[in-house]
Amino acid sequence: MHNRLEVLRNILEEEELNGLVISSRPNTFYYTGFTGTTSMCLVTRESAFLVVDFRYVTQAGEQAFPGIEVIEYDKDVNDTLNLLCTHNRVESLGIEGEDISFSKVQLLRKSLNEVKSLKDVQACLRCIRMIKDPDEIMLIQKAADIADKAFQEILSVLKPGVRECEAALELEYRMKKLGASGVSFETIVASGPRSALPHGVAGMRQFAAGDAVVMDFGAIYRGYCSDMTRTVFLGNPSMQLKEIYDIVLWAQTEALDKAAEGMTGAQLDRTAREIIDSAGYEKYFGHGLGHGVGIEIHEMPRISPKGEDVLKKGMVFTVEPGIYVEGVGGVRIEDMVVLGESEAKILTKSTKELLVL
Repeated sequence: MHNRLEVLRNILEEEELNGLVISSRPNTFYYTGFTGTTSMCLVTRESAFLVVDFRYVTQAGEQAFPGIEVIEYDKDVNDTLNLLCTHNRVESLGIEGEDISFSKVQLLRKSLNEVKSLKDVQACLRCIRMIKDPDEIMLIQKAADIADKAFQEILSVLKPGVRECEAALELEYRMKKLGASGVSFETIVASGPRSALPHGVAGMRQFAAGDAVVMDFGAIYRGYCSDMTRTVFLGNPSMQLKEIYDIVLWAQTEALDKAAEGMTGAQLDRTAREIIDSAGYEKYFGHGLGHGVGIEIHEMPRISPKGEDVLKKGMVFTVEPGIYVEGVGGVRIEDMVVLGESEAKILTKSTKELLVL
């Protein structure tokens, strides 16, 4: 992991900077290994410093990658950054523009005496994280395995009379019992008419016979997320819901088969969208086909009609078409994949056969 410092120094060279400050939690974890909630990391062409308060000195010392010196600040982190920038002759500084508020930027300008210019490098930092190394893929696979196992266990719980929120709680409990440190996002369990809500987080509705139940959930394992969706039925679905399920599964299968290096996110999105459109459900698939997953649940690349990112080996992303018809119900099927040289390897293994419980 220590070579990530060299990656940062390449950014300094390319952007003609003397140093950069990492402040966001995802990038701090990726580039330093530190998982605490507060810190500032200054990287220069020769040195790297992780600046923390008293609460995190021991933790930072245990977690920080080799080559990073842990510095405890006393009263104000900006005062310590100023001393470090002055000592290391940092005149041009990269920052994470989306993470640091306007007021904090103003404070930095006042506090850093030797720094003459600030430049936003957040996009560069995010782009590097698009390509996962083997260790990252292993952790993401473990997170996916946990979610898969929890899905298998939850099926026996899904019965008429059970509330959505109860099913969501069971999913989250089982993922944590299986080794997850947390959930990737607020668990979605949407049933019956509510299954037509693409982001229908679990509510108080009780399951009823004939319901479609959409479950979208994920586990965090050692800092990395998983994401999957399955739709099951409590009793035989209506003819229209069965038709919708078959169309969504067809669209997803086609996209998984066609995913390849060199195509853009928009091109991959189109392979699934054309199937749904041709089946007459064009206006019922309103979100993108997928998104990158890693330390954050939504990362680059973007797999949507606006996805300009070129897909490359080592990218991890979701493929999740859906059809949502108000008053009827909805279906979404989602897998995570890692792109290889010749195909996309599916990381989520749960069956996608139409399940009638």
